[in-house]
Amino acid sequence: MNPQSRSEPLIAATQPRTTTRPAPRRLALVVAMLLGLTGVLPSGLVTAPAARAAIDGQTLGARYNGAASDITFRVRSATATRIAVYLYSAATGAQERVSYVLTGNGGIFARTVSVAELNGLGTGTVYYGYRAWGPNWPYHAGWTKGSTAGFVSDVDSAGNRFNPNKLLIDPYAREISHDPQTPSRPDVAGYRSGANRAVDTGTFAPKGIVLTRTAGGFGTKPTRALKDDIVYEVHVRGLTRNDPTIASAYRGTYRGAGLKAPYLASLGVTAVEFLPLQETQNDTHDVDPTSTAGDNYWGYMTLNYFAPDRRYAYDKSPGGPTAEFKAMVKAFHDAGIKVLVDVVYNHTGEDGPQGDKFTYNVFSWRGLDNSTYYSLTGDRQSPWDNTGVGGNYNTFNPAAQDLIVDSVAYWKDTLGVDGFRFDLASVLGNTCQHGCFNYSRTNTGTALNRLVAEMPARPAGGGSGVDWIAEPWAIGGNTYQVGNFPTGWSEWNGIYRDTLRRDQNKMGFDTVTPATLADRFAGSSDLYGDDGRRPWNSVNFMVAHDGFTLRDLYACNSKNNNQPWPYGPSDGGSDDNISWDQGGVPADQRRAARNGHAFLMLSAGTPMMTGGDEYLRTTNCNNNPYNLDSSANWLDWTPDADQTTFAAFTNRLLAFRKAHPALRPANFYTAADTNGNGLGQLEWFTPAGTSPDGAYWGNANNHALAWRIDGSEFGDSGLYVAYNGWSGNVTFTLPAPPPGRQWYRVTDTSTWAEGPDQVASPGSEARIGGASTTYVLGGRALLLLIAR
Repeated sequence: MNPQSRSEPLIAATQPRTTTRPAPRRLALVVAMLLGLTGVLPSGLVTAPAARAAIDGQTLGARYNGAASDITFRVRSATATRIAVYLYSAATGAQERVSYVLTGNGGIFARTVSVAELNGLGTGTVYYGYRAWGPNWPYHAGWTKGSTAGFVSDVDSAGNRFNPNKLLIDPYAREISHDPQTPSRPDVAGYRSGANRAVDTGTFAPKGIVLTRTAGGFGTKPTRALKDDIVYEVHVRGLTRNDPTIASAYRGTYRGAGLKAPYLASLGVTAVEFLPLQETQNDTHDVDPTSTAGDNYWGYMTLNYFAPDRRYAYDKSPGGPTAEFKAMVKAFHDAGIKVLVDVVYNHTGEDGPQGDKFTYNVFSWRGLDNSTYYSLTGDRQSPWDNTGVGGNYNTFNPAAQDLIVDSVAYWKDTLGVDGFRFDLASVLGNTCQHGCFNYSRTNTGTALNRLVAEMPARPAGGGSGVDWIAEPWAIGGNTYQVGNFPTGWSEWNGIYRDTLRRDQNKMGFDTVTPATLADRFAGSSDLYGDDGRRPWNSVNFMVAHDGFTLRDLYACNSKNNNQPWPYGPSDGGSDDNISWDQGGVPADQRRAARNGHAFLMLSAGTPMMTGGDEYLRTTNCNNNPYNLDSSANWLDWTPDADQTTFAAFTNRLLAFRKAHPALRPANFYTAADTNGNGLGQLEWFTPAGTSPDGAYWGNANNHALAWRIDGSEFGDSGLYVAYNGWSGNVTFTLPAPPPGRQWYRVTDTSTWAEGPDQVASPGSEARIGGASTTYVLGGRALLLLIAR
């Protein structure tokens, strides 16, 4: 996939596991203080957690010292021969006020600058960037900005791409001033070498900001176990951009998002997962609101790994985005909701191949140390790209890994984030730097294993820790790794998604056996049980930002991406969506959506829904709206009657899941009777009420399955679920409820029951009966009973 045609693979096969000899990894020094992590002055120093080795032991970036009398600039490059920092009093349109050559020592270049001196120069807010020289462009005393003095080549045999005419963003900057492309300068050609090598970017390039503001707190982090979470994936801008209940100035901002915390809590959400929030190219989106050319709404082209994106802040002044982001996190924490962030450490927004080895953009990492930060081809002339997004970040290089770990720790410890979803995360398991790609689950030197070693995962029973979630695939060889991530990692379970979509939408075309369905409903032990992981390591989902919405999954037979604004045009997107419009009948489409949502809430694992699916939002069959900063992607807060009814269904199902620990097992279910009441912890049934034999389990022509959970083993009520995937009615013979109990109906997703009370409120469930009672379940419907 390239950045203009992102789509997730719809695959149901894993690739062989590989192992590699462990490589040495850096053991970070214990540091008591992380100076300036929030841009605070010394009165607001942040103490590093004692439970973890300190991160960023080199204190890279621009930091005030303990007395705030000076600033130290530190940047790393293994191959640079000279680096200078240029300081500006304005983000654009002005030359530097002063520049300083940094002193190099072991690959770290540093310089301490007097604040009094800077004040004398009238700098005010300090904006800064670096210029770097190296083997392909060594320093020459005759060099001036815009000259080619000292130039040897745009790229040398080692992959160096130094060009001192390109002002570089500090990879450790806590905020940056603007994007490379701006409304006044949308062309990025000036950032390239080749014909533009002499173009000086100092007056218009993005700059780091030395922060002096003290950001507020982020509240008390929830310690809830991941197994007890219900995740709501949403874009921070799209959440409120079209919300009439939010003041217009706050719509689409961190501040506006924080105002939705009470709503999400009332819906039943316990964790909000935001699409990427790190700085990405989007300053030009509003120049022509109806244009999609080059737009990057989703945000998967990162420009800096520390800075919260300014465009999502109401307060865009220096320090404003950081403070406002933390205030948003606090609002969610105060509502008991975790904040998870989608992060992109597999590639950057510095661009990949342009078709010519001399036309790569030089914004930051590439101009500082190309072969450290990027995986390159064997000849070091081009990025190594087996994911389709422009070139892999060099995740196996220790220094490049440091940046990942330091960045994640900053978002966790300073900005208050509770967990992370990693885009194309198999790249973080790469064990090869250049000319190859080799994923390893066991190599302790990978970024995957280092992250959980230095910042442990949240325990199964809850407590302090990080919720680590992987998108366990890309599109290149050896990148599809569902079920093959290290201990401590949870995964988006694409096999869960594909299996249940196929059973709903491809009956008679795709093969799905009852045994396969049972594996998915029960937590996918076949994927996660062989390596010590648990059911909750399976993040179950039917839809995500990639692909169709929940409504469109059951209302669209194929994608329709080449349509007019605001629903298009968009390129790319999968042609195999495992979707079906249910014959074009709206009532049947809503029924199918109810089933899909019920699958999530009644399966073992961690359920994830997408923002707006509670109201059956649509993107009008566009399955790849990565570039639509429009009402197509903004949540619609004016639902019609059918959407409001579905929202009530959603709300009550979420509440039911939260009320019943039997649906949220810490360990995989067993068939054994562990408390001597005559019932197995989990037992499966055919519609006739008998235990499935091998023939039934393996017959893909059987599309009905039921199961009973002995809730007493979880301090809960007994539960029974029956699923009828057939188009016609199926009669289910009910098994015995727990002794002295009867079965009561919580919900039947059939069309006849559609309405605000389709999920009965506790205590109002209809009595169905006891053992051997029969229940006729309509076609393509699900039944949920509770024992009382």
